[in-house]
Amino acid sequence: MLRKFIFKDSKTQQELALPVTPESFTIRHGVKVETVDMYTLGDLNLAGGGALATLSIQCLFPGKSYPFTSGTAQTPYAYVQFFEQCADNHTPLRFVVSDTPVNMEVLVESIEYGERDGTNDVYATLSLREYRLPKIVKTEQAAKTEERRVETPPAAAKTYTVKTGDTLSAICREFYGDGSKALYTKVASYNGIKNPNLIYAGKTLQLPDKSKL
Repeated sequence: MLRKFIFKDSKTQQELALPVTPESFTIRHGVKVETVDMYTLGDLNLAGGGALATLSIQCLFPGKSYPFTSGTAQTPYAYVQFFEQCADNHTPLRFVVSDTPVNMEVLVESIEYGERDGTNDVYATLSLREYRLPKIVKTEQAAKTEERRVETPPAAAKTYTVKTGDTLSAICREFYGDGSKALYTKVASYNGIKNPNLIYAGKTLQLPDKSKL
């Protein structure tokens, strides 16, 4: 059974299948290896993290209908334009080869194409690279920093200078919207006033956030 080579843009849902099953394709998979020169041991090869796969596909975009053409073939340069736009726009594509484990997101690194034989067929080489979104790891320190940023800064205490005729109840009603005895008694205690019913003109009161009382 001929395999199907399918490319899909997950954002636009545009899907394209190659009109002719390629004769071959190559996938390179492995890990990064770093050579380290040790003074007494010489060169050592150290295996690192996994390297993203690279792919190369030989394609034929037919200029006319052939018995081996699958599906509804477009004009040869419609295929070329699709892959050029994906390369220029850095568009990730889901690449699938039917009946194989190949199913990955890729970027079009380049497309090389041209005609031969005077048939109007376009022969192309697709160079693809596996695509992977970077993983953002939030450290404990970063999480604490973020928490500090979202904390509401403490409200600064307001001050009020007592005038003749003022009462703590009236002052609390004006600043807190609450003139109850329970509240103005706390304000008196906060300001070191022994008798909450006796305040003197000219005294400066500290009026902190209600939650601080």
